Amino acid sequence: MIRVLLAVDDPLVRTGLTMMLRGADGIEVVGEAADGAQVAAAVRQHSPDVVLMDIRMPVMDGLEATRALADGSPDTPQVIVLTTFDDHALVLEAMRAGAAGYLVKHAAPEEIVEAVQRAARGEPALSPTAARALIAHAATGTSGRRQEARQRLALLSQRERDVAAGVAEGLSNTEIGARLHLSVGTVKTHLSSALTKLNLDNRVQLALLAHDSTEPAP
Repeated sequence: MIRVLLAVDDPLVRTGLTMMLRGADGIEVVGEAADGAQVAAAVRQHSPDVVLMDIRMPVMDGLEATRALADGSPDTPQVIVLTTFDDHALVLEAMRAGAAGYLVKHAAPEEIVEAVQRAARGEPALSPTAARALIAHAATGTSGRRQEARQRLALLSQRERDVAAGVAEGLSNTEIGARLHLSVGTVKTHLSSALTKLNLDNRVQLALLAHDSTEPAP
């Protein structure tokens, strides 16, 4: 079962998400938090695999709460940010904070369920908005940012850079393994090593770094 924690301040939205997720096979809602300041304690209490995190909450917003969770430990849950705002800058800020996914609240139920499943597998769970934000981010990169990203990626082995390139394309571990003729376990090992060397929390941040290193399209 995928254990999910809902961190949403609106009780009606929490109720709706709970009903929807409990109707999905293999997903269990294990706890709730009504504010970002409650999230860390709720995570310690319920040990979720995935946190659905509202961005706009009182006391502590979802971005700050996401940063507080992103300590790189193996038991850190994957965070999917929820918002009513369809904003590219907000998408990038959420991903840099450590979010593994980004969804708008009016996303279709099946899209939210799929995002939870993907995040639980350690895969990026990006809405079309988030995907467009990544593309726009890469297209507007500065030479300084590209140089810095390339210097950081140079710390990786060739195989780790190959895996990072697959991650940047949005490929799953299985798809990366098929491309590189590696087992899924070996892909996971290279991915974990790359994240450790670069001091990153998840594959979405690795994708951002890989995008930063590329030349914009002419």
